[in-house]
Amino acid sequence: MPLSELLGAMTDLWLISLPLDETTLTSVEKLKRTLTKTKVATCFKFSIPDLKVGILDTLFSVSDDLSKLDTLTESVIKKTYQCMREVLEHTSDKVQENALANGVDLMSYTTKFQWDKAKYPTTLPLSSLADIINKEVSQIEAELKSRVAAYNSVKISLEHRLDGTLQTRNLNAIVKSEDLVVSEYLTTLLVLVSRKLYEDGDGGIFSVTLFKRAVCEFKANAQQSKFNVREYSFDPEAKKEQEMRQHSVHKKEQYGIFVHWLKLNFSEVFVAWIHLKALRVFVESVLRYGLPVSYQCLVLRSDQKRSKKLKEELGSLFIHLDPTATASKTHASCDIPEICQHEYLSYICFHINTNLLEIT
Repeated sequence: MPLSELLGAMTDLWLISLPLDETTLTSVEKLKRTLTKTKVATCFKFSIPDLKVGILDTLFSVSDDLSKLDTLTESVIKKTYQCMREVLEHTSDKVQENALANGVDLMSYTTKFQWDKAKYPTTLPLSSLADIINKEVSQIEAELKSRVAAYNSVKISLEHRLDGTLQTRNLNAIVKSEDLVVSEYLTTLLVLVSRKLYEDGDGGIFSVTLFKRAVCEFKANAQQSKFNVREYSFDPEAKKEQEMRQHSVHKKEQYGIFVHWLKLNFSEVFVAWIHLKALRVFVESVLRYGLPVSYQCLVLRSDQKRSKKLKEELGSLFIHLDPTATASKTHASCDIPEICQHEYLSYICFHINTNLLEIT
């Protein structure tokens, strides 16, 4: 399931930033009226708080750092989501239940965005805010890798308990009732010898019949003689049921822990990503429109089939901001969002990649 389905079927999301001069404000109102009439897109206010500009000369390097961090964060979102899908066995309903941002669906979080000042203090420099996000995303990426390895290790270990090596596997398929001698005075122990006498390379199982009074002494000498005594009671159904039950309980516990972690950290990295987008909009707005900071940011939600028409409308309405920028005709012909966002347009535009969760 791609992010576009979680955000809304075949959805494109665009963050645009525009200066607050009179001509542009008039064009914005015209845009809103056009969108209401044509239903080409839905427009939402995207609120970005007043952030510390700092030294203007440093904003270019900050902008470059934010661009690289954006790419990293997209990658971590995709990895986390793909892992969630695999663990949840591609069940769409369960994926939607867990792929949330701060407890709400991704579209609601994005279109009703509110800056988290507790997590990302607006009193900090822009570079410090970028560092916070970078550390958070990098930590999630590293922990995801280790948790996936640990979870897979548990799965393999649990599977081996049922059909693994002779050290751990269920012996019902190997041992038959006629292999065991049990009487008032005699009993049979199962011994694992670490020699290549069995096809799995782990060792061989031998039955040793002895007097019951000698069992304790036999077990005591087992370690010195380099063989293991397997505890075993011939009750195939009970034994199998017990192991299956233990297997199920353990697997369920590990499953629940991992799903909870994935849900929590998918939310964390998605929230960080949208804050990162807000940071990029702010920095580019200062670089493009200058000081004092005076701009407005909108998020436009459009059906992918209508995105071309939307881009034509935006290019036409805001070409006055910079007539030398990409003209509306060229702008409209750009069908690849990832390329469009790197074009120099007359207005600031960042595409929120709704295809990043597609499984490739």
